[in-house]
This record gives sequence, C-alpha cells and structure tokens, in this order.
Amino acid sequence: MSIWPIRIRPSFSRSASLQSGKVLAQHLRICDVNNPDLHDVCNIVLPLAREELLSCFEHVATSFKADGSIVTEADIACQQVVMTALALRWPQIPLLGEEMTLAEQQQVLSSAESGLWCLDPLDGTSNFAAGIPGFALSLAYLRDGQVQFGLVYDPVRDECFSAIRGQGAWLNGRPLQSRPTGMTVGSCIAMVDFKRLPPKLACRLAAEPPFASQRNYGAAALEWCYLAAGRGHLYLHGRQHLWDYAAGHLVLSEAGGRAETLQGEAAFHPVLPPRAVVATLDPALFKPWRDCLDYT
Repeated sequence: MSIWPIRIRPSFSRSASLQSGKVLAQHLRICDVNNPDLHDVCNIVLPLAREELLSCFEHVATSFKADGSIVTEADIACQQVVMTALALRWPQIPLLGEEMTLAEQQQVLSSAESGLWCLDPLDGTSNFAAGIPGFALSLAYLRDGQVQFGLVYDPVRDECFSAIRGQGAWLNGRPLQSRPTGMTVGSCIAMVDFKRLPPKLACRLAAEPPFASQRNYGAAALEWCYLAAGRGHLYLHGRQHLWDYAAGHLVLSEAGGRAETLQGEAAFHPVLPPRAVVATLDPALFKPWRDCLDYT
C-alpha cells in the first residue's frame, strides 16, 4: 500500500467540509487502534490542516506570547482539531503541542509510556500572520526515545514531506535520496537563521560568508525538508524546539543527510530545551561546512 494519502484539494464550502468529515470518519473506523501508521495519520491530519490553515490565511487575528513570539487563532484552532482527531483514534497516545504550557509539555514528555505525538500546528507563524505563503504543519510520532515516523505538510503548495524510520523519506510519495554533489561550500546555497546564532558566529558569517548564497525561509520544519529535497545544500539554525525539528530531522536523516548541534552532539534529542543544528544533505559537505562554523 502506498504511504501517500488521499487527495482532497483545498476547498472551504460547506459541502467540501462535509465531504472531508465523511472521509475522516471513514478512516477513523479503519485505522489500527494500537499501532499508528503514517498513511492513516496523513489521511486524518492533512484534510484538517488544509481547512484550518487555508481557510483563515491572510485574515487571521494575532496576539503575542509571554516570550514575544506571535500566536494566531489558527495555531490554537489547528492544534485543537488535530489533537481531537488523533485522540479519537489513538486515545492512549498523548500529544505534546507547541501551544501547550511548559508544565503541560513536561507532563506529556515524562509520562508517555505508549509513545507521544509531537505537533507544531503552524510552523512559520510569523509568515502566516504576514500573509507570506511559507508555513506548514509538523507532526511526529515518538516512541522509545526516537521518532518512528513524521510528516511536514505545506497546504499552500500541497506538499507533504514524510519519513518512516529505517524505510525512507518521501515528498508526495516520491522518494527523497541524497546524491553526491561534488560541490564545495563556496558554491552552495546555505539556509541560515542569523537571529538565533551566537553573535560572534553570526557577525563573521555575515561579513565573510563562506557560501555562495544565503536563504532564511522563516519555517524551520520546512527548511529541514527543503534541505532533504535538495532545495539548498547547507543548513544552520541556532535555536529550535522539539516540535520544530522532530519530523524534519527524520525526513533529512532518512533522505541520507547528516545533522549535529553546534557542539557536535546528535541533532535529535527528545527534550524541551531548544537546540542548535548544523546539517547538509550531501554527507561529503558536512565536515567542510562544520569547519566553517568554528567560532571559538
């Protein structure tokens, strides 16, 4: 069976909403209640993400969290509807979402004996609030301290990046696979988020860039997946939370890419404190790129 899910094109009429609800109900009846499956999860989550996010894109109310970051009605609504749908089918699996309190997140992470969902309902909230079409839903299923499968869905482009541990990564069902590029760092496109880097490193990279060109898309989960799809060659981000990187890291890893923290540790670790990431799709580029980032 193909892992690529059913196709429900974006539409927000009442009849379309009812149709999506019927499809969701059908899949809720046939899903395995004990073992989550990527195909089933996609069929449940993608239609919900399309309707919740696209229906209010470019006209959504915003507010600010205590840390100054933006949150919209869509973040909260999408998290709630996805949480409800997953709980209907897999009630034994708790969900850790970005829009939960720190205490709630800690409780889920410390007591998830049967695994847990890790959800960013709207990665790229600032883009979304500004009307910039660069945002996604990110969902990962964690068990035994590892991401077992994950998906990152961009409803504007209707692109679903997905991966299953040990089985591969895909973009809309098409395999993603690293290939030797023969490139040097100096000829690469680098995705770099300067804002969250150590100031000394950020200043040096801005003043003396070792790469050919730089991008920052404002949506970390998508950046992981763009790297996995070859839409860039190098990646550097100074501060990502678990819901930012859980699914995207698996997509890149299963595509054959390599990632570490700035301190040389494994990029993925199921903890709440944010972590930096250095990554490449072509493993041969990793050490040269990492060597460029020595800021001690």
